[in-house]
Order: sequence, then C-alpha cells, then structure tokens
Amino acid sequence: MVFRSNMSLALEEARQAAARGEVPVGAVVVAPDGTVIAAAGNRTRELNDPTAHAEMLAIREACALLGVERLIGHDLYVTLEPCPMCAGAISNARLRRVYYGAEDRKSGGVAHGARVFSHPQCHHVPEVYDGVSAAEAERLLVDFFAARRDDEP
Repeated sequence: MVFRSNMSLALEEARQAAARGEVPVGAVVVAPDGTVIAAAGNRTRELNDPTAHAEMLAIREACALLGVERLIGHDLYVTLEPCPMCAGAISNARLRRVYYGAEDRKSGGVAHGARVFSHPQCHHVPEVYDGVSAAEAERLLVDFFAARRDDEP
C-alpha cells in the first residue's frame, strides 16, 4: 500500500476548532485500509471538558463506531504533539502509528516533557513520526494566539 498522509484532514479540523474559538488542534483516526473513521478538533471550551482534546475525541469516536476499546492497526494524525494525557490514551488504545505536526515544547508528552512512550510503565509504544506538515500546523497556533493577544485590553 502506498503511504498517503491524512494530515490535511487534521489541519482542516484544527481550522474548524479555531473558528469555534478553540485552540486549533485537529486529529483523525485512520483504519488499516486507509479509511478515515474519525475526525475531531479541540472542544474543551465548548464542552467545558478539559479532556476534550482533538486526539481524545477522535479516539472515542473511532472506538464507539467500531465497538472496541482498542484500535489495533489504526493510525492517528494530529496537528500538535500530543500532551501526556493524550499520549496515555494513544498507548491505551494501542494505536499503531502517530503522525504529528508541530512540536509542543511546553506541554508535549511524546518528544518533550513527560515523554510518555519512553516511560517503563508504558505498555504499548506506537511508531511516532513527527514534523508532518509542521510549518502549517505551527502557523495555525501562532496566528491563533497572536489574535488572542491582540484582543486583550
């Protein structure tokens, strides 16, 4: 099978999140055959739920759709390096691969900060590919927070 990135779909979810006033992060879950089965953007403010990160919502949606608790063989595309909470969910869901865009030096949980997948208590470590469409993902975040600062009194 030829590799096909689904980061453009995650970026679209991130743009939609920004339009709702959410931090622009998007995620998609892709089945082993390449079919996108779930997509989400951040909804923490809308749902008043600190766990409503794009990754968590996409994982929940995929599991509910398939009627399973583990997404063995599935891949996740996300526009920002997952935080420790999301990295833990990725491991628990047994996702095969994680592709992410922008680094998160402040709150990341994969290559920065907690480095969840490197911890000895991590039961499943997915393959990780970073920097996928990183410039575009980073630009969405920079522009979003710059606009927020400009709106402050």
